[in-house]
Amino acid sequence: MADQMVLMAQQFINKVYGSLAGMPHVAEDGQTGWATMYALTRCLQYELGITSLSDNFGPTTLATLTARYPSIDGSTSGASRIIRIIQAGLYCKGYDGGDVDTFNLPSGNYNGRVATAVQQLKSNAGVADTFPGAAMVPKLFKALLTMDAYVVVGNGSGIVRSIQQWMNASYVQRANFFLIPCDGFFSRDVQKALMLAVQFQIGMTDAQATGVFGPGTQAGLRANTLSVGSTGRWVQLFSAAMVFNQRSGATFIDTFTSDLSGLVSEFQDFAKLPVTGKGDFQTWASLLVSTGDATRPGQAVDCVTEITPARAQTLRAAGYQVVGRYLSNVPHTSLNKMLQLGELSTIAGNGLRCFPIYQTFGDSAGYFRADQGASDALAAIDRARFYGFKGGTRIYFAVDFDALDYEVTERVIPYFRGVKDTMDQYGGVYRIGVYGPRNICSRVAAAGLTSASFVSDMSTGYSGNLGYPLPQDWAFDQIATITIGSGDGRIEIDNNIVSGRDWGQNTFDEGQWTNGQDYGFDYALMPALLADMQQYLESQGIPERGGGILENIGEIYSTTEALNLAMSYDALTTGLARALRMRKALITVPIFWEIRKRTVLDGLADDGVIQYHTGHDWDPTDQWIKRDGSTGLGQIFAYVAINARNYCIQQGIITGELKDISRDAHIWEIWQKLRNDAYFNISTAAHVLIHAATDIRKYESDPPIQIPRPSLDYSDEFTRLLLARYQGFGDTVDAHSYLKLGVYRVFEKYFAQLR
Repeated sequence: MADQMVLMAQQFINKVYGSLAGMPHVAEDGQTGWATMYALTRCLQYELGITSLSDNFGPTTLATLTARYPSIDGSTSGASRIIRIIQAGLYCKGYDGGDVDTFNLPSGNYNGRVATAVQQLKSNAGVADTFPGAAMVPKLFKALLTMDAYVVVGNGSGIVRSIQQWMNASYVQRANFFLIPCDGFFSRDVQKALMLAVQFQIGMTDAQATGVFGPGTQAGLRANTLSVGSTGRWVQLFSAAMVFNQRSGATFIDTFTSDLSGLVSEFQDFAKLPVTGKGDFQTWASLLVSTGDATRPGQAVDCVTEITPARAQTLRAAGYQVVGRYLSNVPHTSLNKMLQLGELSTIAGNGLRCFPIYQTFGDSAGYFRADQGASDALAAIDRARFYGFKGGTRIYFAVDFDALDYEVTERVIPYFRGVKDTMDQYGGVYRIGVYGPRNICSRVAAAGLTSASFVSDMSTGYSGNLGYPLPQDWAFDQIATITIGSGDGRIEIDNNIVSGRDWGQNTFDEGQWTNGQDYGFDYALMPALLADMQQYLESQGIPERGGGILENIGEIYSTTEALNLAMSYDALTTGLARALRMRKALITVPIFWEIRKRTVLDGLADDGVIQYHTGHDWDPTDQWIKRDGSTGLGQIFAYVAINARNYCIQQGIITGELKDISRDAHIWEIWQKLRNDAYFNISTAAHVLIHAATDIRKYESDPPIQIPRPSLDYSDEFTRLLLARYQGFGDTVDAHSYLKLGVYRVFEKYFAQLR
């Protein structure tokens, strides 16, 4: 809902400052956001005579403001334009910003209402005594022009808020300490502020206190071990750190009690620190930075280097027991980081264990989608079987970038849903873990998508680590990259602390070698594949665009567009083909074919099915309104999908819930998934082809015959029969099956050379 006072602030920005160079237009929507706050910052810079406007309320802005207006109130001469900015900021913060003028803009009058609002802001931020009176001061002004809240937000903690207010009151007079939010949430800025507070307590000057967990800070903490009976500011900072790390029962106190000692012992056991019950250096470190004491010896490593006998002996001699190794390489790169044939025998033979990691890319938000999760799950299952990892092994899927919280919601969680749905569907043989920053690990675990976390705590500056506690389900905690050993045994590793939740595996099945199976497509071959496909289809009377395959009515995709779209799912079709031990070309052909022949009538047919299941009043004689219809990339009927998936479930090919084609609810459920979920549609196409082998008929009235299940050595005739049956019955379908067999051969020409 639009806030009229915020709207007025936005109109003020655009009307008064909108024509300035470097001043972006602000959306007049009545919704407070960073765009509005950044614009107000630029307005202030302009009024202070700063010529290079920016979103950042940085040192130049603060110093200039302090020099010109160390205090602003009703008696400040020549500050009316600055006061208007204060009023607009107060409106956006939810406070009463005072009067408006005849143009319905802030009045520029620092009256009693403005003074009261500023006093309320100071009180909420915990600095009413530090900055007495009703005047606006520079550091408060900086805080005003942010999206930080100074009241408890949502399910924020009252204890956390009281600590935030205390920190503001205690340290805001220090040069590089700025007001932190008082919203009840531990965050990146609050963690940085806590580190500064610790450095101040050590006795560092403003120049020395940088917020970096360096040698000076570490030495200061080693000199200030806390135990039962300790009192004062050090205990307050330590207890604050315990609260921020969400230790149950912790509270903000200034005396180190026996109760606090007990909570410390619990935290030390959780983080796998020596259990002393004291506020010692390693405990301080684990509370303040994600690595904790990065010099701690671990019991696990992960590495991109093959474990040879010499390297295995180096690891054993250094006290390591578990090795994390990669199932796959990154396609089209030179780094060979994956397990080598025979390496697991070397690992186990030298008394070590192994846990598998799956990562190809995974280093940016754009990689993470539900269908990519499905593709990666299929590939991970295939690779784990290839090496002989037994059922029950946990595979850690990597999120190797600093995902912001909204990216976790929009990208990472859907990806892991795709992973879990696929892992569950194909037998649930392997368990699912996540590698990533703390926030990612905790959130996907809370969504029920993983069972253990491999935490990338070595990335101390990640926003997903700063301000987040160690995940409750952590198995491995990655804290430092080191090199150990010498000569042939020299190896660079990431040193990991082990919780005991996962010790990997030390026995393995015989690997399931996959000679003759398909691999991912090399897109450098795409121009040649397209040229051959165009030439073949044109030889069959199907030009690049139009021409009609079944109906010459508004075809949507050209050959190029259809091929590009079909091949964009190559990772998925590759994974399906390998999991189901069938040819990738067999799955790709009906997807490509149905995309190429899609017309505007298919959209009308979809609308008719939607109307049938959701419309409250429709004409039963309308030919477009039907209970079911072919839909999605592979143009599959819901009843066909249900029959095929039921068959595959009953045969143990996949797992899942049997559906009933006589139930409208089941038809509607599956039809929607076919229409809206590309992964589901394409995987169902593979299941339809498997089921089709049990029911081969040219005409619907013919008795069905059964041919072998699709396999890696399938004959051309069996392939043609399946492609025909996928489409339906009749002479036209039979005639098209020969045309589609030709399409199959074009795909095979390029897929086969990559095996």
